[in-house]
Amino acid sequence: MTAATAGPPGTVAAPDAPRVGIVMITRDRRERLLGTLERITRLPEEPPVVVVDNGSSDGTAAAVYEHFPAVRVLTPGHNLGAVGRTYGAAALDTPLVAFSDDDSWWEPGALARAAEVFAAHPRLGLAAAATLVGPDAGPDPLNDVLAASPLGREPDLPGPSVLGFLGCAAVARRDAFLEVGGYHPVLHFGAEESLLALDLEAAGWGVAYCPALIARHQPDGAGGAPRPGRAAQVRRNVLLTAWLRRPLRHAVAHTVRLALDGRTDPTARLALTEAVQRLPAALARRRALPALVEARVRVLEGVG
Repeated sequence: MTAATAGPPGTVAAPDAPRVGIVMITRDRRERLLGTLERITRLPEEPPVVVVDNGSSDGTAAAVYEHFPAVRVLTPGHNLGAVGRTYGAAALDTPLVAFSDDDSWWEPGALARAAEVFAAHPRLGLAAAATLVGPDAGPDPLNDVLAASPLGREPDLPGPSVLGFLGCAAVARRDAFLEVGGYHPVLHFGAEESLLALDLEAAGWGVAYCPALIARHQPDGAGGAPRPGRAAQVRRNVLLTAWLRRPLRHAVAHTVRLALDGRTDPTARLALTEAVQRLPAALARRRALPALVEARVRVLEGVG
């Protein structure tokens, strides 16, 4: 991979650098990205920003160089998927990394609050923010789901423990994120956050919902409808996550259920086909969860 940057190669750092940097991933959405960077580069925390261009063909990198010379652009040359966030985090040296997409940004003050939250909770590996959606800044329904997590709140974490979050509305402790490998390359995109949360928990880090941290998300389309093919990607990756981390009996049962659904459901059929194609790579990287973490997953599934 190659890195394109307006300055010398190496990590993004300065003697007075903030505690939180931002990593954004993008692909072929130049104008949307430039508008989002307008917002992010005006944040009072003045975070260093790394944009990972996942193989754009619309002149994204050149446009960022022209309009935002202080923003570093990494150009791996192809679409890394969610792994682009890992690539970007490795290029920062701030203790914390806030993630954004080209259609999401952080409310002023949110990153400063994140630094305070992480300093006060040393076991916190990742904080899931509250998300406000669209021009009217309505609450994302996921906020209530995270707030009502059946895992409850542990005394050394700032909010309810969760095993999922929205990828463009999260802040991670950089060392913890990189320690577990960041986002898994087998998944690419689609429910990739759950596996990262499991890996952080397995390594002893906490994942918590922190509603004091506010992210904004303004997706394209009416009501932020999912992109074509996303439903199949999510079902594929739920199955692959089972093969990567869950007990074998669970993975086999999940495979059978998806195959049965596929008899009448084209989305399930596509998900299963894609999962089978990636299964050898998943099995080569299989690492079952510790018993305590598996028990927590079962609580979330209502079978604990």
